[in-house]
Amino acid sequence: MTQQSVELFQLIMYTPTFILGLPFNVMALSFLFFPAKKLSESTVYLIALIFLDTLLLFTLPFKIISYRRENKWNLGSMFCSILESLYFINMYGSILISLCICVDRYIAIQHPFMAPALRSPKKAALVCAVICLGISAGTVSTSQLHEVSYNISSCFHNFSKRTWENTGLIITLEMIFFGSMVAMAFCTVQIIRCLRNHRKSENPQTHMTRAEKVVVTNFVTFLVCFTPYHVTFFLYFLVRNSIMHIPCHTVLRDILQVTLCWANLNCCLDAVCYYFVLKESAEGSLRNKVRNHPEESFDRHTEH
Repeated sequence: MTQQSVELFQLIMYTPTFILGLPFNVMALSFLFFPAKKLSESTVYLIALIFLDTLLLFTLPFKIISYRRENKWNLGSMFCSILESLYFINMYGSILISLCICVDRYIAIQHPFMAPALRSPKKAALVCAVICLGISAGTVSTSQLHEVSYNISSCFHNFSKRTWENTGLIITLEMIFFGSMVAMAFCTVQIIRCLRNHRKSENPQTHMTRAEKVVVTNFVTFLVCFTPYHVTFFLYFLVRNSIMHIPCHTVLRDILQVTLCWANLNCCLDAVCYYFVLKESAEGSLRNKVRNHPEESFDRHTEH
C-alpha cells in the first residue's frame, strides 16, 4: 500500500461522507426541532450526537488537504490543534453518546417501571454535558501531538514519539471504545429479546420488527465503522513501542489511516439512519392525527 493509494482512498471516502453527512445531519436535526415539541431523553442524546458528528465532518476537507504529500501545512499550529481536537476527540464523544442512546433504550424497554426514575430530559442533558466536558478536557492531549507545536509542517499525522509513548492516553481511548462495545452488545441483545417476547406470534406488530431493525442496524454500524480502526490503532501502538515486532510497519501505518477514514463514515451513516427513522416517525404521527382528528388536521394544513 502506497501513500498515493491512501490519499485516493481518503478522497473517495471523505468526499461523500462530507457531502452527504452535513445535509442529513441538518435534516435529522430539523425533524427533532420542527414542529416544536417537548424534548425527550432520546431527542437530547440525538441532538448531542448530531452536534458532535457535524463538528467532526467540518474537519474532513482539511484532513484531505493535509495528507497530500505535496502540501505543507501553513494554516498555523493553533488552527491545526483545534482541528485535531475536533477530529480525534469528538469521535470518542460520538462513541459515548451512541452508548448513552443504547443504554437509554435498554432502560426504557427492559425496565419500564424504573425508567421514570432513571430517565428524564434533564438527566440526559446532564450526561451529555459531562461527556462534552470530558472530551473538552481531552483536547489538552491533542495540543501535544507534534514535537514542535509552534512550527509544524503537517497536521493530523506525523505525531511525536512522546505521543505514542503516552500509554495512559492510548489505553484510555481503547477502553472507551471496547467498554462501550461490550455494554452496547449486552443492551442490544436484551432489547431484541424483550421486543420479541412482547410480540405475540399470532398477531405480529410491524412497529416492533422495525424497532428491532433500527437497534441492530445502529449496533452493526457502530461495530463495522469503529472496530477496524481501534484494533489497528492498538497494534500500531505496540509496534511503535517495540512491544510487538512485525516487518514493514509502514504498511500498518497506512492501514491505520485507511481504517480511520472508515471510522469517520459513521458520522454519515448515523445521520442517514436517524433521518429516515425520524422521518418515518413524523409521518406516522401525522397519519395518526389525520385518523383520530381529521377535521382538526385538515383545518391546520389548509391554513398554510
